[in-house]
Amino acid sequence: MLDSLSDRLGDVLGDLRSRGRLSEDDVNAAIREIRLALLEADVNFDVVKQFVATVKERALGSEVSESLTPGQEVVKIVHDELTKLMGEGSSKLSLAGNPAVILVCGLQGSGKTTTCAKLAKLIAKQGKKPALVACDVYRPAAIQQLVTVGTEAGVPVYERGTDMDPVEIAKWGIQQAKEQGRDVVIVDTAGRLTVDKDLMGELVKIRDAVRPTDTLLVLDSMTGQDAVVTAQNFQAAIAFDGLILTKLDGDARGGAALSVRAITGVPIKVITTGEKIDQIEEFHPERLASRILGMGDVLSLIEKAEEFVDKDKAEELERKMRKAEFGLDDMLDQLNSIRKMGSLSSVLGMLPGVGKQLKNANIDDGQLDRVEAIILSMTMQERKNPSVINGSRRARIAAGSGVTVQQVNELLKQYEQMKKMMKQMASGKKPKMPMLPPNMQGKM
Repeated sequence: MLDSLSDRLGDVLGDLRSRGRLSEDDVNAAIREIRLALLEADVNFDVVKQFVATVKERALGSEVSESLTPGQEVVKIVHDELTKLMGEGSSKLSLAGNPAVILVCGLQGSGKTTTCAKLAKLIAKQGKKPALVACDVYRPAAIQQLVTVGTEAGVPVYERGTDMDPVEIAKWGIQQAKEQGRDVVIVDTAGRLTVDKDLMGELVKIRDAVRPTDTLLVLDSMTGQDAVVTAQNFQAAIAFDGLILTKLDGDARGGAALSVRAITGVPIKVITTGEKIDQIEEFHPERLASRILGMGDVLSLIEKAEEFVDKDKAEELERKMRKAEFGLDDMLDQLNSIRKMGSLSSVLGMLPGVGKQLKNANIDDGQLDRVEAIILSMTMQERKNPSVINGSRRARIAAGSGVTVQQVNELLKQYEQMKKMMKQMASGKKPKMPMLPPNMQGKM
């Protein structure tokens, strides 16, 4: 979502990094570009005004003028202020209580109901036993939608149809959760197309009845400044405790992510980064600031790897690397592990310095499917020892997987590069990272 802003800031700050000394004119020119970049990203004008004033004051101060690397110091200042803008430190969900009750509200179209199930999935990973309560009795098929996504998340959904009062459903659902030993209850409330008195009145009644430990507002990041206005309207009617920003993987300008915390004073607690049920994570402002400035997000990448990479398989891979037994089946396992972590572009985007390389690359996630088809068209002997694959075998593999011989050749070349890199890693040498393979870009 924030790629355009990242590119603009990267160009400005990259120019500063290359300078040995910074004059006041250099700083002023950079500040002007930063201001324009933020405004183009749909960040609130008042927020931009305060942000650039703070950055300018610090950039012209002693911490930069006395630094041996003034350009790097300015980058650090921008990173620090971006982090402050979005809220310093991580704001954890409040899960205390027996059970803890999370009240989720928002407008229709924000992804609220699906987000409830994603939130349950996230909480379940923390060792909790969440449940969902369906209190949206107005929108057609809303209850069935919650049941469907709740089943996908592996959590129970308590519902009483559309004829019962939502306040009573909420209280009943929490009682059911207590009786069944669930320790977190997520209440999905009704959304509206616009903020109205009936919606707010019902929310207040449910809040007073269930006494939530956390009241969370779901906002669609792609609505820009409208999301900030929505947050202000909800804040005036019901004092929510935190924000969930959805669709942060979208292609909008992204000003909501940088504005809403500063405008409302309420922390962003959770973000969703895709349509899949597990594409949700706790929000860390310093990590998003790093990604915006092209510094990558190694901590999030490590966390994803720990979650999706099988420990036993990783140990077996390490053994094979030491003995130079890395085969095509092992390569396929590694690619499938990456696929579980998210799209190729999102995973690669977490690596420092890769963002620029991705800028003009059309990363094709379907490439992994084609790689899998090619490898599965090989015999066990060919997968274990690709050196036996001669011309006739390549033609057979290509026909069996629906690709060309050239594409089979490209895969085998990539395998040899990956094998070489693994060997370097096993010997303790720093491996040379290959460029993105050409058939990872566009159609293979």
